[in-house]
Amino acid sequence: MFRVTRYIKTLLAPVPPVPETRAPAAKPPGPVVIWNLIRRCNLTCKHCYTTSADIDFAGELSTAEAHAVLEDLHRFRVPALILSGGEPLMRPDIFALSRRARALGLYTGLSTNGTLITEATIDAIADVGYDYVGISIDGLAATHDAIRQRRGAFRESLHAVRLCKERGIKVGLRFTLTRENHAQLDDILALLAEHDVDKFYLSHLNYGGRGRRHSKQDAWYRMTRDAMTRLFDHCRDELERGIEREYVTGNNDADGPYLLMWAREHFPDRADALEQRLARWGGNASGEHIANIDNLGNVHPDTFWWDHDLGNVRETPFSEIWRHTTDPLMQGLRQRPRPVKGRCGDCRFLALCNGNTRVRAWKVCGDPWEEDPGCYLTNAEIGLGDVPGRRLAAPHAAIPAIEL
Repeated sequence: MFRVTRYIKTLLAPVPPVPETRAPAAKPPGPVVIWNLIRRCNLTCKHCYTTSADIDFAGELSTAEAHAVLEDLHRFRVPALILSGGEPLMRPDIFALSRRARALGLYTGLSTNGTLITEATIDAIADVGYDYVGISIDGLAATHDAIRQRRGAFRESLHAVRLCKERGIKVGLRFTLTRENHAQLDDILALLAEHDVDKFYLSHLNYGGRGRRHSKQDAWYRMTRDAMTRLFDHCRDELERGIEREYVTGNNDADGPYLLMWAREHFPDRADALEQRLARWGGNASGEHIANIDNLGNVHPDTFWWDHDLGNVRETPFSEIWRHTTDPLMQGLRQRPRPVKGRCGDCRFLALCNGNTRVRAWKVCGDPWEEDPGCYLTNAEIGLGDVPGRRLAAPHAAIPAIEL
């Protein structure tokens, strides 16, 4: 996760530059864990990475098994636990598990489509004391309902936001950028102010589950650059007006270098210090500081690697799987620099983005170490100005094609 607000704040109110010799930022002993507790979902979203559906999936962890996992995560000192699905609120023991996670002192977030947060459930959600509730919004009503494939889903999800705000729960919107909704980004940003939303997470499309089938809807490079520029400008504008909302992005670590280039244009005297901070951040952390447990207890390098199992928590504690894996993919993900190829291997920003999201290369090329096809930086920007680039036609004339 790339914390846009945090870095733009340093540009507006700079702290002393980070010495170039300072060691990388200290990392927690365990990874952030995204746990897909259940695969069942009341929606069938076009970009769902778990290919969920409104049916029961056999073999999911029992309540007792899930409690054992929570105890292990606590001992392993994971810094954060995100409970996801499917739709996690469809799991009958969700609140019991959530309360146990909070009692163990785990930072506990709930990742939901929001349609099941109603007057009937909001008391239980508030009683848990989630550190954060993230609700998916993928455009205005017609677009969101089309992507989520259910009429009324937008209205229900926004109602969930209102209920959370009324109860003092930190709530955020999660927005997956595609060609279908790119033009509505400003409208979504306006919704944040209208509903006093605490956090906004812009997710780039990743090629897992139904997201692989819908990768042709991935925002084209020029659209992605436009969206990120607008997000940076919007965050800066709010900060300068005294509004401190949390903006983050995910699933495309080119966002870090792109912010650096934005900073060199707008804050040239502070960009070098930002570059040092970005190097300390270190870019993509899948397989190292980000982990996933699926509904069956299988462990993966992140939520998009469901076709690559590292072990199962029924047989081996998560902490042991994560500490002692000899899996070649995991060894490569933890290598610095990673053994990436093509544009990624020759990129001058490799230390900042760490080779970006490897699963896209795997899905497109069959090789996890090939260049990331989702990188939207040009050859010139990454230091390869004289190398022939890829060229993609733009979806419409308003946004011209870009050669990388």
